[in-house]
This record gives sequence, C-alpha cells and structure tokens, in this order.
Amino acid sequence: MVIKPRHLRWLGLSALTLCVVMHVSAVSGSHAAETGPRVLDLTYPFDETTQVWPSNPPFHRDSTQRGGTTTEAWYATGQVALSEHAGTHMDAPIHFAQGQAGIDGIPVEQLMGPAVVIDVRAAAADDRDYRLSLADIHRWEAAHGTIPTGAIVMMLTGWGAYWNDRQRYFGSATPEIPTTLHFPGFSKEVAEFLVRERHISGIGIDTASIDYGPSQDFVVHRIVNAAGLYGLENVAGLAEVPASGARLVALPMKIAGGTGAPVRIIAILPSRDGK
Repeated sequence: MVIKPRHLRWLGLSALTLCVVMHVSAVSGSHAAETGPRVLDLTYPFDETTQVWPSNPPFHRDSTQRGGTTTEAWYATGQVALSEHAGTHMDAPIHFAQGQAGIDGIPVEQLMGPAVVIDVRAAAADDRDYRLSLADIHRWEAAHGTIPTGAIVMMLTGWGAYWNDRQRYFGSATPEIPTTLHFPGFSKEVAEFLVRERHISGIGIDTASIDYGPSQDFVVHRIVNAAGLYGLENVAGLAEVPASGARLVALPMKIAGGTGAPVRIIAILPSRDGK
C-alpha cells in the first residue's frame, strides 16, 4: 500500500502517528520512494561549535562512559549542558510574555502546520539588517494564495551559509556584545499582521533571532509570544523547502516551564507526482 500525501491532511493526528505514516510510505516499495512524500531535516546537530546567543553559555557534552563493562560487551552514555536557546531551537510564548505557556504547554496541534517560506535572500544580501515587510507578504500571497490558518511562516535569508563562521553569522567582529549584531529578521508590522490577520501557529528564521540583529526591544518576540505563539530560530536547510506546499513538524524537548528548548524540525515536501 502506498500512502499518498493527500492522506496526510492530519492536523488532528499526533506526531507519532505522522512518523509512522511517513515510515510506512518510505519503505513500501520503489514506487513509493519515487512518488511518495519527501522528508527534510531542518535541524543543526549540537556540538561544541553550535551557535548560541552571545549572553548564553556554549553547548557542552561529556562522554561519561564508552567501552565494555563487566556485564556488557559495549556500553556508551554521556551528559550534556546547554542553554534553552542554543542551536536550532524553539522560543516558547513565556520567553517574552509573562503568563504565557512554557515550552511544555504549547498544544501539540500547534507544532505542525503548512509551511510558508518567504525568500528574501536577495534583499538580505544587499542589507544585512533587512526586515521582512508587508510588501514581501503580499508578493508571496499574490503568487501562492492567502497564508493559511495555522501556518508556520518561515523567513529565508540565506544566513545558514554563515553557520560555521560566528562573526559573519552574528554580523559582528565582537558577537559577544549584543549591541553590535547585524542580521535580518521579521518586522513589527509583519508580526502584527500574521498574528491578527492570518492566525498562524508560529514563525521561524535561518538566523539567530526572529528580531533583526540591531533590535534592543525585541518587539517581534513580544508580539508573537503575547499571542501565545512560538518562534523557531537557527533553522537549517530552509532553502530546500518550497515556498508553499510543504508541511512542517517542530517537536521541542518537553522541559517543564521551559522558556525554550532544542527542537527537531522536519519538512514534509509534496510528492514528485504532485499527489
């Protein structure tokens, strides 16, 4: 049996069910591999080079046991220490909005939805402090239709090309000083529009913050979080996701009361046969 993407209109499905469906489709034969849905991982691995916000401690992992034991031929374990806002992560509503949900309180249904990818790479190349504008939104909608309710709106800036260069990624020779940062982000007007007029589930970006680098008031965070929505930051591989037609699943570590958490983001792309 080949499970087609049209069978995945599953806003009410659990993430576990979704993963099972995708696995069945992937292994059900060569025809499914050619025509079934494709899945992309939009998550950077965590290691000692992972980008973190300037004021946060770096990621660290210790391998506490590796090798044989008296009862087992092989055994490996370790422990990690990291900020809630390191690497590819999700900002919970409580991050910038007192009284809103922590990362564990975000409804599961809100963690998946239609992907809206707005490509501003050309504008960001000309202006490293570029902010997504209402004109960008209107151009996307003219080409693809109204942004659907429950969408996850992603801003593609091309900043992922700088992931391994901390100074270029943060746009500063002194990235440890937050007032010197330069990179693109969402604008206040777009944040308000998406929250009030399009009723989205969340927003995301391939830079260090949904607010642009020079921001000192983090107004986009405040607007989005106050509406009970989340932000996805340091998203990897966004250029591989089409402007419309894909679906995103973003599952954060369930930290009780967490202001954010590492998140595994996958994009489910339309099948090659368009079904």
